[in-house]
Amino acid sequence: MPSRDRDPGAASGPPPAGRAGAPGGPRRPLGTRAAVALAVAVLAAANVLIHRWSGLAGVLTSLAACAALLGVLRLAGGTRADAGLAPGTLARGARWALALTGLVALVYLAGALLPATRGLFEDRRYAGMDGADVALRVLVYVPLGTVLLEETAFRGVLYGLVARVRGPRWASAVSSLLFGLWHVLPSLGLATDKPALTTVFGGSPAGAALAVAAAVLFTAAAGAVLCALRRRSGSLLAPMGLHWAVNGLGYAVGYLLR
Repeated sequence: MPSRDRDPGAASGPPPAGRAGAPGGPRRPLGTRAAVALAVAVLAAANVLIHRWSGLAGVLTSLAACAALLGVLRLAGGTRADAGLAPGTLARGARWALALTGLVALVYLAGALLPATRGLFEDRRYAGMDGADVALRVLVYVPLGTVLLEETAFRGVLYGLVARVRGPRWASAVSSLLFGLWHVLPSLGLATDKPALTTVFGGSPAGAALAVAAAVLFTAAAGAVLCALRRRSGSLLAPMGLHWAVNGLGYAVGYLLR
């Protein structure tokens, strides 16, 4: 089992001679701090565009942002291992992803069957959806428009860049904080969309602001869990699997219980 303080899927320590950035070797076109700043700028632009565009346009924006972020990592001298995508870790990551998906399915099944927790799945956004709409979200929009970008960005590129110079703990902290802030725009209507949250926060502007703040804190904490999964498994596939299961199966169960 990997230790708590080292990510088996990321490079550690100074780069060896001959690698980009090593003394006497070719210089990296982009320093780590500049790369982090550029990655954050790419994410900020993508966040605004995805919030304004939905459907296929949003998915294409996410895919373009993923390509740009991986390009930033490469310019900074990063590797596939830094992004959690080293070939030798993919099988292990896939096993983690399958196990976590099964665990989430069991938790959701229990929550759907218990009257005390069934209301947590209610969401007014399901009112205008049919089965095809939900299938499109579960199989396309969530994995390609949400999970791929967010995991590549926060547990892949940003985590890898920071871990190279400050270690996995700093990488987890920076990644999780930015992951929480990423959810400000998507959370603006949260208090009114979900009846369970409307009961807690109310429908006032102050309640909406509190709901957004709670969403930021919750997703930052979730980001820390996803970083721990990436570190433990050594692969980006493990947090990808959990992320898809929570979001995708959540859509499916919420629709079935509407």
